[in-house]
Amino acid sequence: MTTETRPAALSNVSLARRAWNIRRKSLLMGEVQGQGYIGQALGIADVLATSYFHAMSHRPDDPEWEGRDRFLLSIGHYAIALYAVLMEAGILPEEELETYGMDDSRMPMSGMASYTPGMEITGGSLGQGLGIAVGMAMGLKRKENPAFIYNLMSDGELGEGSTWEAVMSAVQWKLDNLICLVDFNNQQADGPTRDALAQGDEEKKWAAFGWHAQRVDGNDLDAVVAAFDEARNTDHPGPRVIIFDTRMCKGVPFLETREITHFVRVEADEWAKALDVLEEGKPA
Repeated sequence: MTTETRPAALSNVSLARRAWNIRRKSLLMGEVQGQGYIGQALGIADVLATSYFHAMSHRPDDPEWEGRDRFLLSIGHYAIALYAVLMEAGILPEEELETYGMDDSRMPMSGMASYTPGMEITGGSLGQGLGIAVGMAMGLKRKENPAFIYNLMSDGELGEGSTWEAVMSAVQWKLDNLICLVDFNNQQADGPTRDALAQGDEEKKWAAFGWHAQRVDGNDLDAVVAAFDEARNTDHPGPRVIIFDTRMCKGVPFLETREITHFVRVEADEWAKALDVLEEGKPA
């Protein structure tokens, strides 16, 4: 018999353990290939833990259950982090961890919906995720399905014109079942996000378009949980956005303090060291 996962009763201490497990699994996958977007995975782990083990309705043994909340990974290169949470949630078997990025693996280095249970869309063409989320949210509305759409996107995607078209469309159609999650780590391929385009006052910009907007520390679990609760429960008549300020490589101090770029290089002998350091900070 299938069972619905409604993990809202988990304490923040339990969520901290889930986030730690996501970080650990991400590092183990990175060690398999000797590379991966590990900085982003470590930074977003608290948001992913809260998404899957506090906010979302889903059935691990039935990933395509019609009543599920949908989690869209617009930023396909964050797939290593999503695989980690899918394993933690029991949607992917943990024994597949060692196949990450290999031929015939269900876990390619950039997320693809056709390969991976629980992967709702094929991300990677940045700036497309929110538009897909708008379409999905409209579809759920027309079917009178009460599920929510959660769309995780990057700060770099705020420089894409298609993102702002989707922002306006979501307001036009009063999509109060759409929650956008923005990972603001201030890094993108061309350098710091702040230097790429005229950024600033992101929360005010979204609010000006008609979204219910919040901005919180994405590595403060108390703040993250409260933001998810407010986004889901507000009576705002339209879409909601949470901007999360996250720290790349969170949880591994020697990587946190390294000069951070979009792709954090980890040397061959540093993966084991990173796992050891993470172990020292394991929640009780």
